[in-house]
Amino acid sequence: MIALGQDFLVFRMATGESLPLSAEMVSADIMASGSHKFDREFVDHAASAVFYYYKVELGRQTVTLGEFAQTLEKVLKGFKLQDPGPAAKCRLHVQEADLCRLADESGSGCELFFFPRLRDELRHQMRECPRVLRFRGLRRCVKRLAGARRWSIRCQSLQDRIVEYLRECVSVEKREKEFALVVE
Repeated sequence: MIALGQDFLVFRMATGESLPLSAEMVSADIMASGSHKFDREFVDHAASAVFYYYKVELGRQTVTLGEFAQTLEKVLKGFKLQDPGPAAKCRLHVQEADLCRLADESGSGCELFFFPRLRDELRHQMRECPRVLRFRGLRRCVKRLAGARRWSIRCQSLQDRIVEYLRECVSVEKREKEFALVVE
């Protein structure tokens, strides 16, 4: 008889045959069967823990596939993972604002109206108490305001002024909790 490797258990199938399997083989089979409630790494760790339980703690060399599956199911159910629903999936509250829209509303090449509009938008978004406040479209916004087709030194200067203006506005505004300001 060939000695069984340390990382294998003999699984007795319902058909009467016996197969040596490792924890990785069992978890791969579980994932292939369509159980996608858990991610692969999680199932790998759970199968390894059950495998360890039978092999080391109980000192068994053989186990029925039914016993192993029942124990693994008990372990996975112990984590009580349920579908969290759409509201709980995203704990990071992100508010977004489009700088291009603000530039369009201000009129082309009209920085004079853009900056007060930007401050109003910032205040409006901050009322929602976001964890992340994201202003997107900075490069296109700058090119619209500058009336430029290609990026220039004037565009770079205007971009720097917009980012600095947003930082100043955030620093003087009252806020209930800290948040991240992202300008891209």
